[in-house]
Amino acid sequence: MPYVNIKVTREGVTADQKAELISGVTRLLVRVLDKNPSTTFVVIDEVALEDWGIGGLPVEQYRHGDAR
Repeated sequence: MPYVNIKVTREGVTADQKAELISGVTRLLVRVLDKNPSTTFVVIDEVALEDWGIGGLPVEQYRHGDAR
């Protein structure tokens, strides 16, 4: 019973894009690991930019090259 958690920044990911991620990840687990798609769980969490950091910086600062 695989569980996959995808986290993305909250920046306008559409319902169609989420559906494609869910479908694609499920197909991958079926193909690679021979998992049953009816017991494969995919959860997508959208995270606010201010709650996401990269390299010790909030993501917005990181994207602007504000390295410390």
